[in-house]
Amino acid sequence: MSDPDAVALLLVRLVLGVVMIVHGLNHWRGGGRIEGTARWFTGLGLRHGTLQAWLSVATEIGAGTLLLLGLLTPLASAAVISVMLVAGLLAHRRNGFFVFKDGYEYVLTLAAVSLALAVLGPGRLSLDGASGIELTGWAGGGLALGAAVVATAGLLAAFWRPGPAAEPEPSTNEPLEQEAR
Repeated sequence: MSDPDAVALLLVRLVLGVVMIVHGLNHWRGGGRIEGTARWFTGLGLRHGTLQAWLSVATEIGAGTLLLLGLLTPLASAAVISVMLVAGLLAHRRNGFFVFKDGYEYVLTLAAVSLALAVLGPGRLSLDGASGIELTGWAGGGLALGAAVVATAGLLAAFWRPGPAAEPEPSTNEPLEQEAR
């Protein structure tokens, strides 16, 4: 691996790791704190919102830390992909693509970068590289994507219970019933 390749992978890991850590800290200590995050998750149809909030915080901070260190990179990437899949499916999908409309653009980008990192590996400037435990290529990408899909499906199967569909608004073309006098 050339020096520019190693530095490029380090840069990707550092940026993605910091983004995930800050995201986790925001869910924990940001505006609504853990209580607000729990209410938001409950509003998305997840049962046990407080548990979900803490799991999200632990996953985001843990995966971010592992990415910074370049340790267990396919598993750290799997964690990021899974968090982004849940966010994309439950919070952003219905809003379309663009992030400025609260769409899935941002979560798709983070998931794709994570998968690419799992395929390419963390590079030699990592604990995985230093210890010789790198798992890269199709195996690294397959492990990351497979683990992410299984984790996402498990979480949704165990905890996602969307509420009933909202009642449709009456059409302006239909006569409204008058109240009894």
